[in-house]
Formats: sequence, C-alpha cells, structure tokens
Amino acid sequence: MFIEKNNEIRKNLFQQIDSLTNEQFNTKSDEASWSPKEIIDHLVKMEYTIIKGIKKELANLASPSAKKKPIGLSTLRLVKVDAPAQTVPSSEYKRTEEMKAQLHHARMELLTLYKSTDPKILKEKSMKHPIFGQVPLIQWFAFTGLHEKRHAKQLEKTIKKIKGH
Repeated sequence: MFIEKNNEIRKNLFQQIDSLTNEQFNTKSDEASWSPKEIIDHLVKMEYTIIKGIKKELANLASPSAKKKPIGLSTLRLVKVDAPAQTVPSSEYKRTEEMKAQLHHARMELLTLYKSTDPKILKEKSMKHPIFGQVPLIQWFAFTGLHEKRHAKQLEKTIKKIKGH
C-alpha cells in the first residue's frame, strides 16, 4: 500500500537532510540548482497543491473519471518537468527542523484527506497532471511519494556536491 512506501521514502529523505548543518541545508551547489531547503520547500508546496486539487475535484460534480496512469515513471529524472508556479520554492533561509515539520504537517493533512474519503469516489474522479493527463484521485496519494522519491535522488546529488564528494 502507498502509505508504507511513502513513509519509507520520507524516512530516507529525512536521513539525508539530517546529515546537514542549517547552513549546508540552505546552500546551493551551483546557481542553476536548488538548495536542499528549496527541494524540501518544493515538496511541501507540491503536497499542499495536490491536497487542494483533490478537495476541488471531490467537490466538482463534473470531475471526469480516468484510467489508471503509469505514475511510477515520475521517479525517472530523464524527463525534466518545470515546477508549476505555485510549487516553485522560496530562497528564504529556513532551519532544517522547521522544513521537516512543514513537510510532516502536509503529509498528515494528505493522510487525513485520504482516510476521510470513500475510496470509490477517489477512483471515480480525477485531476489533471501536466504529463499524464487526467489521473484518478486515488493515484495522487501514491504519486506524492513517487514525486518525493524523484526529488530524493536530486537531493542526494545536491548534498554530495555541497559536501564536496
């Protein structure tokens, strides 16, 4: 089930950033890249965007049904996707613990939404994804973890550069 997989991905993500000082956490490896803090900020914003979108589609009587999509492909970093405007990270300095708390809060809200919604309805309605098109709402919960896994790979490379490995 997606909850266990998402928890495993999150644990890995937190282990990576726990190895950093707050200064390293806010450092960019180069001008074109995101800092570890910016990667986490993007994940927070993305999770809230997904929550907002699911709630909107649940209230939308005309929300279309859709076939399951191969969302597992989203972990492949070969395809570059520009972050939607509302998920672009801020460059504001933040402490690691503060960002971990924000990410945890977003996940708790996502899980509350999942547990409080009839799975049948989540399978009948969908939300648009920029690459996959209409994705059943039920798949967005797993997608959140897969999206995080994609960025965990980016985070790992960024941390290596910052630490000079």
